[in-house]
Amino acid sequence: MRLFTALVPPADVLEHLDDFLDVRRAAADLRWSRPENLHVTLAFAAEVEEWRVDEVLERTAAAAARRTPFTTRVAGGGAFPHPDAAQVLWAGLALDEAAGAELEALARGARTAVATAGVEVDGTRFRPHLTVARSGRPRQLSDWVRLLDAYEGPRWTVDEVAVVASHLGEGPRRRPRHEVLATAPLAG
Repeated sequence: MRLFTALVPPADVLEHLDDFLDVRRAAADLRWSRPENLHVTLAFAAEVEEWRVDEVLERTAAAAARRTPFTTRVAGGGAFPHPDAAQVLWAGLALDEAAGAELEALARGARTAVATAGVEVDGTRFRPHLTVARSGRPRQLSDWVRLLDAYEGPRWTVDEVAVVASHLGEGPRRRPRHEVLATAPLAG
């Protein structure tokens, strides 16, 4: 099973971003993420044995309970690995110093929760973002990054994390289908 721990913005936040992108999507031949699949990944595990899932959920809930809610908004953007030869277009988060520190600690806690449940955590350095589009080949996305740099969505309070199962090829047009297994409140 593929699992990830994530921040899932509220529906109105996702709708605002979707409305901003909607009128512009036809200008680029990219695979656009569905709004309901947008999230900020805190920890990702490509292979989780089913018998370990409950422990991942319990440890994630304990890690989340140690963190304090904070306010953010979707704002700005970028591209991986670089705007001049990108395969991923993303929207960022506006974070003040305290919120940024809290989010970093939350991501560390989420990764530790998965790892101490005996599951290998994938990925490298944490960089908070929502993947809005992908390309099958490297391409110039500088104009799109500049466009996202002008975007600022509504504020929301991050007060929970979600543990999500990703079912490859089961969504519309053979994209992943995401299933929230549990949410855990930030209670620190």
